[in-house]
Amino acid sequence: MLLPHQPERDPTELNVKPDSTVVNLGRHLLAEFYDCNSNILNNVQIIEDVMTEAAIACGATVVEKRFHHFSPFGVSGVVIISESHLAIHTWPEYGYAAVDLFTCGNSCDPKVAYDYLQEKLHAGSAFYSELKRGLMNLGTQKMIESPFHLEAQMATSTAGAAVIGSQKGEEI
Repeated sequence: MLLPHQPERDPTELNVKPDSTVVNLGRHLLAEFYDCNSNILNNVQIIEDVMTEAAIACGATVVEKRFHHFSPFGVSGVVIISESHLAIHTWPEYGYAAVDLFTCGNSCDPKVAYDYLQEKLHAGSAFYSELKRGLMNLGTQKMIESPFHLEAQMATSTAGAAVIGSQKGEEI
């Protein structure tokens, strides 16, 4: 089952009838992790293991993975999943990691992968923006050509979570 939502723009502008249902084909979390353990961020094997475990924890099916350690430091990698991908690039010298969690369908939840990574990277704080990708009019079964739909922006820290900016399509 796909996740329904209401478009922010005027339905006539999107070529959608006001009474139709709009669904998204994918969820895309763009995540920022700060104050992470630099030793973890610079270890290609640990990063590969943690990203693979995050994919499995969120319910995804791992297809392939590829990771690379840069000299003198930093790791980039991707876990290809049947549902799309999880990607990371680390800056150990800053305790920072940029992560991309893109899933399609409803068999996995990228938010679970985000929470898992925050814990395993020992992030002091983290942020994500969630985009709804591939908007489709269920009534016509046609894709809606429009910009990304921003579903939520969230900040989390070791003290808990707080919404920043917007959630569920509210204005930023």
